Amino acid sequence: MMQPHTAQSQVNVPMGSTEPADDSPFDSRAFRNALGLFPTGVAVVTTLAPDQRKVGLTVNSFTSVSLSPPLVSFNLAKSLRSISDWLDAEAFAVNLLRHNQQLISSDFARAQADKWANTEHTAGRTSSPILSSNLASFECVKFACHEVGDHYIMIGKVVRFVVAPDAEPLVFYRGTYCRVGQSREGKE
Repeated sequence: MMQPHTAQSQVNVPMGSTEPADDSPFDSRAFRNALGLFPTGVAVVTTLAPDQRKVGLTVNSFTSVSLSPPLVSFNLAKSLRSISDWLDAEAFAVNLLRHNQQLISSDFARAQADKWANTEHTAGRTSSPILSSNLASFECVKFACHEVGDHYIMIGKVVRFVVAPDAEPLVFYRGTYCRVGQSREGKE
């Protein structure tokens, strides 16, 4: 049986062992590795800064929040160079990536990269950039933004979405990109 872990205990305890004492130091790296055991999709979130600069970054924290109203969210580190652009944004887009878009994900994960040079995109209805050939895009207006720990949780109300039929998602698991093993029809 797995042992629960508290913020005061280390999270790299093997199954079946006892929990370390509550006064053990918290191992942030082990915590991050444990979170990496949860496979996630990969998305690039985009917006326009007040000066009309295109802003974008890779996230794996995208999730649905509500169906009525249609709400989605993602997390932003307070340490981002573009954090003020995001906090000022009135609209944004979430672009879910396909399995063959690892290079786009990597480019948008870098702080100094020229993210837009080789990335085909169009302006969406909210003016936020929509990446071409994505798995799905969700255009949103800002609904709420909450400061939590070392991040902000950005919540958007979806005003339009487009889905590519029969495309495979890009997945992130244990610190690396991977593909879904089989499609819904059971084919490789």
